[in-house]
Amino acid sequence: MPSGKIRWFDAKKGYGFITGDDGSDVFLPSAALPAGVTTLRKGAKVEFSVIDGRKGPQAMGVTVAAALPSMVKASRPKPDDMAAIVEDLIKLLDSAGGTLRRHRYPSSAESKKLATLLRAVADNFDVQD
Repeated sequence: MPSGKIRWFDAKKGYGFITGDDGSDVFLPSAALPAGVTTLRKGAKVEFSVIDGRKGPQAMGVTVAAALPSMVKASRPKPDDMAAIVEDLIKLLDSAGGTLRRHRYPSSAESKKLATLLRAVADNFDVQD
């Protein structure tokens, strides 16, 4: 059974490509994924069988040999550190709320700082297991 790594896979489009250990590219339709699997990360090691499709080799019967660990998850702050960050963010949001209650938006610099912090905190919470 051939093996390779996921070159890319887009769940919305419903397909991707595998780069075989021999260097060949194989089309990967979402129908070939194992039951319960809806997406695969780039670089995940897979085993598959190959059939001749309309436009070349196509993977079927894909099994995931080893998924890559999430780099985002590995680099997340510790829960105690995250708690302090969230508490500081709440103080900033409270200050912005006070400004808004006075019928004004925070200054442009404050708004950009707050938006950047919100995105960073959201990214730390939005990690796929």
